Amino acid sequence: MKNILVLLSNPARPALDAGTVQSAADILRSTGATVGAPDWLAPGVACDIPYDGAPMDMTMTGIDAVTVPSDGRRKKLLVADMESTMIENEMLDELADFLGLREKIAGITARAMNGEIDFEAALKARVELLKDLPVATLDEAARRIDYMPGGATLVATMKKHGAYCALVSGGFTYFTKMVREKLGFDFDAANTLTVAGSALAGTVGLPILGKEAKLATLRQLCAGRGLTPADAITVGDGANDLPMLQAAGLGVAFRAKPTVAAQVPARIRNGDLTALLYLQGYRRSDFIER
Repeated sequence: MKNILVLLSNPARPALDAGTVQSAADILRSTGATVGAPDWLAPGVACDIPYDGAPMDMTMTGIDAVTVPSDGRRKKLLVADMESTMIENEMLDELADFLGLREKIAGITARAMNGEIDFEAALKARVELLKDLPVATLDEAARRIDYMPGGATLVATMKKHGAYCALVSGGFTYFTKMVREKLGFDFDAANTLTVAGSALAGTVGLPILGKEAKLATLRQLCAGRGLTPADAITVGDGANDLPMLQAAGLGVAFRAKPTVAAQVPARIRNGDLTALLYLQGYRRSDFIER
């Protein structure tokens, strides 16, 4: 069948049952769709419902419902945002905490990620507030990193099946290098904090990696591997991720800011990062658990 409606719940709190699957199938039939037999990818967590009909934006309490095309479902390239996506933190906010500026900088971060203010200007303004922060503080901030559930399994499973995995962040190379090594990414790209002696200079190295640079990196990674953006899955949460989310064969808004979620059909609000594997048709038995 042409399309697949993937139903997903959080693996930490499995909430998907046969009744919910049946309700979703009934909703599809009510639109005139021809619906096939459900296929459970993981009991209580993920189920495919194949159907012929128009892609549908379905909302279900506590369940993510995402329509994907049947063809070309498994992707050969993963391009992921880092902050609030592969890790739970926003590292600028963590650094600001050492100066008593978390609330001020977090407010700017939230507005930038929701697309209310220009990303590049917001980045420069926040970094300027960190001027004279000791470089040693970066290590202290790194110890606060909390990894998003399912991220290591996502990367390990896709790599096992031949995909290339890239981490592309509007944050900083100091942290992306650590996250790349921890999670097993093949590549990372981010911005550079400039240093004056043993302290931060309050500036960012140019050019700044923002939304257009993320999109350009996606295209470059595809071209270097003989792929097209249709062969890629991208994931992110902020406005600076939108172009790469919209350009990819499957762009996933993961626990995304409202402005972003409104513009990306594939939205994960409840599941963890293994949801990206289920969206590609992987079964739980296919996972490389990490």
